[in-house]
Parts: sequence; C-alpha cells; structure tokens
Amino acid sequence: MNQLTLVLPFALPNAELAADLLKVLQAPALAALLSRTSTCNLETFDSANRLLPHEAWLAHALTLSSAPNGEAAQAAFAAQAMRGYGLAPEPGARYFLLQPAHLAIARSHISLEDLRQLKLSEADGRTLFETARPYFDEIGQPLAYGDAGTWFMRADGWSDLQCATPDAATTQDLSVWMPEGEHARAARRLQNEVQMLWHEHPVNAAREARGLKAINSFWIWGGSLAASAPARCAASLHTKNAPGWLAALAEPAQRDASPSSVLADQSDAIVVLGGLTEAAQAQEWGMWLQQLQALEANWFAPLLAALKDGRLGQLRLVLSHRDAWLDCTTSKHAQRKFWRAITLNKLKAS
Repeated sequence: MNQLTLVLPFALPNAELAADLLKVLQAPALAALLSRTSTCNLETFDSANRLLPHEAWLAHALTLSSAPNGEAAQAAFAAQAMRGYGLAPEPGARYFLLQPAHLAIARSHISLEDLRQLKLSEADGRTLFETARPYFDEIGQPLAYGDAGTWFMRADGWSDLQCATPDAATTQDLSVWMPEGEHARAARRLQNEVQMLWHEHPVNAAREARGLKAINSFWIWGGSLAASAPARCAASLHTKNAPGWLAALAEPAQRDASPSSVLADQSDAIVVLGGLTEAAQAQEWGMWLQQLQALEANWFAPLLAALKDGRLGQLRLVLSHRDAWLDCTTSKHAQRKFWRAITLNKLKAS
C-alpha cells in the first residue's frame, strides 16, 4: 500500500483538559506517529461554520464539496449516501438527509441530543417513517428510507437552505444552528407538522416507558444535487464506528475496517474511525481515554509496525476537535529520525 489516511474525529482533546488527559494516556505508537513526521500542520477552523473540521475535510477529500475549509456552509453528502443504501436518486434532483431526533428544551435554550444516544430500533424507525411519509408526499417532497436513523427528503426548490450537520449542532444552543435561507421558514413549518404527528405516538410512549428519549423532531442537513453517476469516493473510503450516513459513503465490505483489511487493499485509502465522537461530545473523558487506548492497541501500533517493515509506504493522520484539525504525515524514513523525542505533545498544540 502506498498511502493510508487515518481520520480521527475528536482525537484532539479540549485545550484546557489536554495536559491532564495526556498524563494518563499511554500511547507510545501514537506518540511515535505524531513525533517523527515529514510534515505536520495545525489548521484552525472557523467555529461559525455549520459543520465540523473533519466533515469539511472529508467532503473535500471525497469531492462532495467545493470548499476544503467549509466555506460552502454545508457538506453535500445526501445523494451519495442514498446510493450506499441501495436507493437511486434522480439525476438533477436535490436531496437532504433527514434524521429522527430528540430536541431537549432547557430553561434558556433548545438543544439537540446526540443522535448516537437515541438507540432507535429499525421497527420503531420504520413506524415513525410511515407515519410521516404521507405528509411529505402530500407537499411534494417525498421521503426515502435508509435505516432507522437515516432518511432522505427530496426538495428540488430548496437550493438556498443552509443547514448545520447534527454533530456540529449537538450540545449547542440551537437558536444559532437552525436552517437559514429563503426556505428556512418552510423547513421549520415542516418540522412543526412532524412534531405534531409524533406527539404522544405509541412508539414514543413505549420508548419513554423504557427510559429512552422521545423522537420528537428531525434534523435536516447535507443537501446535494444528485449527479448522473455516483462519485468515485466509495472505492477509497473505509469506516469503523461511523454513523449510518457516513458508512453509506463506503462500499459495504469497507464499513467495518481493520488494519489488516485496509493494508490488504494495496491501494491508497481513507479510513474514518468514529469511536471517539460520542464520548467527546458528552465530555465523558474517562470513556474517551478508554477509546483512545483501544485505538492505540488496535490501530496505531499495527500501523506503526507496517510502516517500519515496509508494508505501508506513508501514513497521514488527520485528528480534529470542534475548532481545528492536526494534519501529520509520517513514513518509514521519518520514523528513523531518532533525534526527535517521542511524545504526545502535539495533541496539546491545539
């Protein structure tokens, strides 16, 4: 294999906690990969963007956005993700991702629950979908079903709608993260209609009886025009612990990646490892350390060994949090820079 790019959302800790977290973390392989590099740059990211740094990087790398730094205001993932679910978007039509959600109402603001924590079953997701679908058909914006938490809406006239990704909006005050544009009011009206359809729905009553959050709204984002042919990004993308829409951008056989499967591919690849996101969003730093420790054993150590013995030509690491990403490249030659101390200090530079 020539080059492997490893994308690690939320692998950069919060700056104020980094020093304390890194005192606990034992990750010599990651330290070697970050210390002995040929290039290493920290790229800042405007927190006013409506997506996260790794989402902007990924959209550009997969040719699903024209702007490498998120200036396009949203990542155009919907149409390509549809194909990953076996759906056939009509060329020239505009589609949005539409994901069942829980909006929590606090005293001073409304927030979006992390979609990973909703634990929405296929049976419940399908039932809520079928409840909402006739209304969408009636207004000429039909729905398509991907999985319990990943639906798609066709809205050809909504090219102006600027939406935030759910991971960017999670934990934030939604007053500044709701859709914007000429059709924002129509989107909000649609959201209100669905909220009424689902209010006191038996699915939600049963969920609350089990101690789960009600599905009381949806999140719309990722709008894109469907091309006549699918983007060629799926061939290079591998995922692990990724949300459904992101896994759907990869070929089915590449949605549970491991170092052995990726190294056996023999072609340049991008691997997105999403296991750190939920812990970081919830600020569960003990869980975050456990997840990173697992990545050390399962990914960093095997890839360092592959570099040293020549099975891997070059490794690029893209590590991010909400406001920046760290982009480092290493190789067998770079790992011979014995004069460079092996530390995790670059994780504190953010």
